[in-house]
Amino acid sequence: MKATTVVLAHGAWADESSWGKVVQSLHSKGIKAVTFSLPMTTLAGDVAALDQALASIDGSAVLVGHAYAGAVIGATRSEKVKALVYVAGLAPDEGETVAEVFNRFGHDDKTPALAPDENGRIWLPTEAFESAFAQHATAQEQQDLAAAQRSIAPACITVPVDAPLWKTLPSWYLVAQHDHMIPERTQRFMAERMHAQISAFPVDHLPPVTAPSLVVDVIVDAVRQTSG
Repeated sequence: MKATTVVLAHGAWADESSWGKVVQSLHSKGIKAVTFSLPMTTLAGDVAALDQALASIDGSAVLVGHAYAGAVIGATRSEKVKALVYVAGLAPDEGETVAEVFNRFGHDDKTPALAPDENGRIWLPTEAFESAFAQHATAQEQQDLAAAQRSIAPACITVPVDAPLWKTLPSWYLVAQHDHMIPERTQRFMAERMHAQISAFPVDHLPPVTAPSLVVDVIVDAVRQTSG
């Protein structure tokens, strides 16, 4: 039997390097893991990028999505997928957009204002990496994240999704209790709606960087429960 591969999808304003610590830990445990890049121009284009990554692996897959990528992992129709793991992930329901679920409940005063620039891309203000996006990261990590950030187009978050995969597959959800980008209340709403196995920790919006061991524990649990 081929081993399960963990496929990790990054969110907006990050890139695949944000999974580096998680990948290293998974590999040390003998679990295959791969990352890939999301173009974040359209949701359909991001799902196509995920499907291309899935096409390159043998055997089954556990998908892990951070933030916006939660919508991406829920939209694939690949039969290789056995489980979904959401890390402070956005999980729109059928007919709902990413923006709608993101704004379902109020945000706190540390959440940055977000709007497209003259080129139609949404960037995270540099100061938000320290105040809202990864406040538990080191100053060097915050600088590196800001330098490497990937913008996102409104077309990714304003299109209603089809029936998400979490309606038919087991799911896990890591709730980030100190998240200033996606409120804890919003995360819990989504996690409970999908009947996910929920773990909640006092972490910021980017636990793959700031609390990787907690992320790895949730992923390993999903792999173990769905392998075989």
